[in-house]
Amino acid sequence: MPERPKVVVGMSGGVDSSVAAALLVDQGYEVIGIMLRLWSEPGGDGTNRCCSPDAMANARRVAAMLGIPFYAIDAQERFRNVVVQTFMDGYAQGITPNPCLNCNRWMRWGFLMQHARAFGADFLSTGHYARLRTTPSGAVVLLQAVDQQKDQSYVLSVLNQEQLVHSLFPLGEYSKPQVRQLARDFGLPVAEREESQDLCFIADGNYRRFLQEHNPQVSRPGPILDHHGQQRGEHQGLAFFTIGQRKGLGISSPDPLYVLEKRTADNALVVGPSTSLGHRGLLAGDASWVSGEASPEPFRARVKIRYRAEFAEGLVTPLDNHQFEVEFDRPVRDITPGQGAVVYLEEVCLGSGIIRGALGSALPSALTV
Repeated sequence: MPERPKVVVGMSGGVDSSVAAALLVDQGYEVIGIMLRLWSEPGGDGTNRCCSPDAMANARRVAAMLGIPFYAIDAQERFRNVVVQTFMDGYAQGITPNPCLNCNRWMRWGFLMQHARAFGADFLSTGHYARLRTTPSGAVVLLQAVDQQKDQSYVLSVLNQEQLVHSLFPLGEYSKPQVRQLARDFGLPVAEREESQDLCFIADGNYRRFLQEHNPQVSRPGPILDHHGQQRGEHQGLAFFTIGQRKGLGISSPDPLYVLEKRTADNALVVGPSTSLGHRGLLAGDASWVSGEASPEPFRARVKIRYRAEFAEGLVTPLDNHQFEVEFDRPVRDITPGQGAVVYLEEVCLGSGIIRGALGSALPSALTV
């Protein structure tokens, strides 16, 4: 009798990863459940929400019900160094990083993938909502999930061919309500468990407080300047603001003002009207192309500038394999250095880069959100 393909499932104790594991067992895979113990700041219950005692107990219970082995692996130091420290360093440098991109790149498809291979697994699987397709040439294509509201291809855009060839995403064809119903059908105790949207390593979800306590050098006062260069007030640290922010500026104005720029050279926060928010393009670096290579020619595509942003269409011009520019058809607002610019051709995710800066101020016209 041929051996069944072996797959490690990254389990969190939530409904998505639990259903992913159940589906793979049902499909005949030899499944192993693994949960990573991740760092969380002291205080509260002192645990990361992705691996709290309650989450750990739920994952163990689900594994036992499915008849699969379950292991917890300590990854606190690595997570602290490659995800949390990078998050803090980014804010200190005046950018707004997305820690989920680094977590997927270095923790799940780095640290966890290494352990999956040590277990002799053929695949690593998670509860992410995305789809994979293999072409006749053997290349793997990353596609959006059927459920557009839950699609997580944005945070998976940093993965390469070697990683995707050994990945499985069982939930990509399902909607969230269908996944919950599958959990009920499988008799899983996590079917109604709520999701957490906050940063998993911050005790109360307040990133401003977290930065003040764990990276106090970000609390450096400086001037708030309007777009004409006139000082309008004082800020207590560039890290506490993000591009496009309106509330919490602490200055009065007859017209609404928004954060236009965080200028690290002189520690100035630049504000202005909404008509100054839009830009014609962006520059992205640290590019990661799913195929492994950038296109040799400019091409039209859809681009997301943050996880919950709407798609914006434009011309993508690779400068080399590691950088690209995007020229949008219409001005796009809130282009934020540190966030991912993820490139799509219809439903296919081609890859991503980290936004370095916006290009070309918009004319006062309708803006794309």
